[in-house]
Amino acid sequence: MVFPTPHHPIQVATAGEALIDLIQEADGRMRPCDGGAVYNLTRALGLQGVGTLYLNPLSADRFGRGLAHGIHQAGVTLAHPTPVHQPTSLAVVGLDAQGKASYSFYRDGVADRQVNAAEMTRQCAEQPRLSTVATGCLALVADDSDKYLPWLKAQRAAGRLVVVDANLRPAIVPDMAAYQASVMAALGEADIVKVSDDDLATLGFTQDDPLMAARELMAKTPARWLALTLGAKGAVILNRDGSGWHGAESLPVQVADTVGAGDSFLAGMLVALLQRPAMQAARTASELSLDAADVQHILGHAIASASLCVMETGCVPPSLAQAQARVASAQPVFRAL
Repeated sequence: MVFPTPHHPIQVATAGEALIDLIQEADGRMRPCDGGAVYNLTRALGLQGVGTLYLNPLSADRFGRGLAHGIHQAGVTLAHPTPVHQPTSLAVVGLDAQGKASYSFYRDGVADRQVNAAEMTRQCAEQPRLSTVATGCLALVADDSDKYLPWLKAQRAAGRLVVVDANLRPAIVPDMAAYQASVMAALGEADIVKVSDDDLATLGFTQDDPLMAARELMAKTPARWLALTLGAKGAVILNRDGSGWHGAESLPVQVADTVGAGDSFLAGMLVALLQRPAMQAARTASELSLDAADVQHILGHAIASASLCVMETGCVPPSLAQAQARVASAQPVFRAL
């Protein structure tokens, strides 16, 4: 693969976990892969040519050096170029017969949790072209709320587009009510919310129709758009005004596993959003307005990015050219909701 030129002007800052996925093979051996939802998102953005700043430190250990190599290969800028002495986070990943992943985590005293709101806010303020910030998944646990929530509030106050991916991992928390409250607090600062149908159920939105559940969640946040992923059934983008679009590819997808699928979807969504004239013209998030053509472009590119990821083992995000070629060949089908 030809990697993008490093360090494009920074448009997006990401904050959240970077860890090693230990993926259980059929023979019981554990295969280490670079991972973590926000790390995957960060690399996926960089691989599609978006100037991205990753705000969390990485470890000086062997795993951390590998994570840093992946960041640099993707053209992403590290806010902490000097590694820290704390060890790298670990996640043990089990795959079911359909390739769907489940996780257990080892996260005490680890490198990527050595952040604070004031420092992240300062690092973002130093980027004159920064328009968007994104976080989610393990950054939303209650124990880390004091790190990420003030930072999100500061980014929203600064007029940046705030993107939060719920991406819940219930296996990591002993107190589900506190976890749900912490996630909802973060979603309460978001301009764009991303959830899966599984996320909705974990948050307590248990309607049989995930679209109804997504609308109920959206009503409890200030979000202007909500992206709902539905696995093989495609994905949906809902607008605050009640409109929405469903998108799905017309070609079948051969799934190797689903590791990183949602992260690649969100990266594709943000890449396509940043390409739109409406986004480029908006001086603050409050000025951004998307029409039907914008939403279809964004949704199609996001779905294609996810499809290419699930065709690979582990999280292998596509390049911009690969995602664009998939959109052209798979011919996404849209319908208004």
